Amino acid sequence: MGPPPGTVEATAAVALGSVVPLAQAPLELVAYVWVATLGVVLVYVDLAVHRLPDRLTLPAFGGAALFLTGTALLDGRPTAAGRALLAGLAAAAGYLLLMALRPDGLGFGDVKLALTTGTVLGWHGVTSVVVGTAAGFLLSGLVAAALLAAGRVSRTTALPHGPFMLLGTLVGLVLCPL
Repeated sequence: MGPPPGTVEATAAVALGSVVPLAQAPLELVAYVWVATLGVVLVYVDLAVHRLPDRLTLPAFGGAALFLTGTALLDGRPTAAGRALLAGLAAAAGYLLLMALRPDGLGFGDVKLALTTGTVLGWHGVTSVVVGTAAGFLLSGLVAAALLAAGRVSRTTALPHGPFMLLGTLVGLVLCPL
């Protein structure tokens, strides 16, 4: 059961190694490490059971919001915190709309994870939100198309979207630095 030995650890090492260079302040680093660490767990839970549990998604958002707001207040940039939180709410609202339009396509866990991904991306700016969110959908579509072409899934197979949301967030952060 579960992923092969060392897979989770390797994923965590890559995730943490990718976010550490992005931070420009101590609490910002804590926010990125917090989200990356919980994100790794969320990836493997979603892959295994197609669920993004509240016990992980809500603390991920809470930590991101708290640590990024702390960074903004310490650095004298309260508007950055406001922008980040608004981006998180906008991303969650967009996912909620998509879920309402096609309930079998996304779940409420994706909506709650969008609070976190949108907040972290919003910290970097609106462009980061657009790039990161689009990257998540693009990567998800590419993998689905490849699996479909290889005969590993059918058109009705449900695939977890959380891993692609998190990977897209990393893409958005790397391509749109502060």
